[in-house]
Amino acid sequence: MEEPEMQLKGKKVTDKFTESVYVLANEPSVALYRLQEHVRRSLPELAQHKADMQRWEEQSQGAIYTVEYACSAVKNLVDSSVYFRSVEGLLKQAISIRDHMNATQGHR
Repeated sequence: MEEPEMQLKGKKVTDKFTESVYVLANEPSVALYRLQEHVRRSLPELAQHKADMQRWEEQSQGAIYTVEYACSAVKNLVDSSVYFRSVEGLLKQAISIRDHMNATQGHR
């Protein structure tokens, strides 16, 4: 055989071999095996992240409840200012009556 013919046949053989290796490497069962291996390696870390996120969510919910409770308490204080002013007025009136009574008893 001549050199160019031998090179052509060698190229055909290597191309067929490369194609066979490519098909074998990308066969669906191999792909599924690789996917399974990836999941097996990744799952513990993902499970830990999920647990961390759930814990952080619980802590956040607790903090949100605390803030909402504090806001409600402040709003109630603001709303009760009317009652505080009323009590203040009644106290001033009681002090005035007491002073008037003391002044009246002192003049006797």
